[in-house]
Amino acid sequence: MKLFIQDEQGQYVTAKTSEIIKEGRSRTRSTLKRGAEFIGDSQAAKEAIALKIHSYQHEVFGCLFLDTKNCVIEWKEMFQGTIDSTTVYPREVVKEALQLNAAKVIFAHNHPSGNSDPSLQDIELTKKLKEILKIIDVKVLDHIVVGEEVTSFADRGIEF
Repeated sequence: MKLFIQDEQGQYVTAKTSEIIKEGRSRTRSTLKRGAEFIGDSQAAKEAIALKIHSYQHEVFGCLFLDTKNCVIEWKEMFQGTIDSTTVYPREVVKEALQLNAAKVIFAHNHPSGNSDPSLQDIELTKKLKEILKIIDVKVLDHIVVGEEVTSFADRGIEF
């Protein structure tokens, strides 16, 4: 498959890989701004988040905060860790959700190893965060794990 871009003279030419990546990053940045995107399903969430944290060589845990209609309020990288773990502080997640007046949240983190299978610790953390956020009426919609593939807890039927 070839992708084409318009040059300065208005002619369509084959896009270079670097141009495609640059445009993809630009569009990803703009889609995770307040009200810029509706997140209607896990596929939309995976597409919105994956490019943000895929290339990191250390773990990053982030939250996609949403309003009552599933429109993006803000994407926030909350915690950074090492090559195989990161510490997540529930108190900080709660503070951010309250500050942004979020109604819903989707968690995401990357696995630099490339394996996107959720670990037992990932599942337990998600359960803990869900219980805590329920108290302040913030609904947890999903947890996305980004590796070579992108895995959604919701798609896999993982109870959290």
